[in-house]
Amino acid sequence: MSKTPLLDIKNVDTFYGNIQALNEVNVSIDEGEIVAIIGANGAGKSTLMMTVFGTPRAASGRIVFAGTEITNLPTHEIARMRIAQSPEGRRIFPRMTVLENLQMGASLDKLKYFDEDVEKVFALFPRLKERISQRGGTLSGGEQQMLSIGRALMARPKLLLLDEPSLGLAPLIVKQIFDAIKELNRTEKLTVLLVEQNAFAALKLAHRGYVLVNGRVMMSGSGRDLLADPEVRAAYLEGGRH
Repeated sequence: MSKTPLLDIKNVDTFYGNIQALNEVNVSIDEGEIVAIIGANGAGKSTLMMTVFGTPRAASGRIVFAGTEITNLPTHEIARMRIAQSPEGRRIFPRMTVLENLQMGASLDKLKYFDEDVEKVFALFPRLKERISQRGGTLSGGEQQMLSIGRALMARPKLLLLDEPSLGLAPLIVKQIFDAIKELNRTEKLTVLLVEQNAFAALKLAHRGYVLVNGRVMMSGSGRDLLADPEVRAAYLEGGRH
């Protein structure tokens, strides 16, 4: 008997006005998995992630999380179910300090576990501890990305959604961030849905992956199999960022 996925996206269509961004998308994620969504710019990767959170809303199909349908729930109720997101472009609070940004992430849990959780974030990203009193807007791009992920972790998520965490960052910083994601998954069994243009890094990290083309899932498989697939290599890996 197959187990129920933690997140099950079934036949989802999403529109921006009259433009269809997602077309009968099916994606499932088991508890403890890292799943990567790869594809070109405009393929619908970020739209898929935002549709899970209800902005935009799925026009048809179903999204089920931990056995509960969340397709039409308000965004704040979805967040309360312990789904956290580190959005594309980081979107930290630039005028707030590192510590205040982390407090904002923990607000859903009423700061009950704040001291314990902030130490976990600092262990994962020691640079943030060094910058604890610095305003978010003065951090480097890599530090801001670490803060965005750290803020999401403060909500103690069952599912972490990461949208383009490597975007615009130097290879060394990308490696640090992907190593941190791998460590979280290994030690905390954290389930991660990762949207990435850096297909090589994403598939190397992920247990499974989906290839999105023009809003449709065109291929899926283990990270290793997709890395070795000639079509995937030609479209997303040859001459790409390794």
